[in-house]
Amino acid sequence: MDGLLIGRFQPFHLGHLEALQFALSKVDKLWIGLGSSNKPVEKNNPFTAEQRKEMILSSIDDSMKEKISIYFIPDVDNHVKWIEKIDTIVPKFDIIFSNDDLTKHLYSKRKIQVLSIPFLNRESLSGTNIRDLIIRDQKWDNLVPSGTRNFLERISAKEHLKNL
Repeated sequence: MDGLLIGRFQPFHLGHLEALQFALSKVDKLWIGLGSSNKPVEKNNPFTAEQRKEMILSSIDDSMKEKISIYFIPDVDNHVKWIEKIDTIVPKFDIIFSNDDLTKHLYSKRKIQVLSIPFLNRESLSGTNIRDLIIRDQKWDNLVPSGTRNFLERISAKEHLKNL
């Protein structure tokens, strides 16, 4: 059985890692959709799809890498067209992992199983919070896997985020 997990991963943090592990425990193969892949780099989307892919791959072990494939999912202004666009990008899947009510509604109409993802420490484990902590030079590195931390340090994330 195959599943789909879509997220923006701006940046990829421990909550995302937990969601990935949860999803992988339910399926044989997992398609990871990097949402908003067509959006320009800006304050709320500070990392490109390629950079987010690098964060994910550098944060997971080889056994997980063997079970996932990463796809770039562009934003489309119409939700129905968005899921039709996803059909043209990712292989067929049996389960979608999502906590988004609209996504749940749209996929349940298609008879695709929708599983909610348990949230892990949602207040601190949010991309917005982590980006704010980086900009304010406060402790953030304990909220992301080591692969993401190394990536963010390598690109001088504080300066990158401040310049947006």
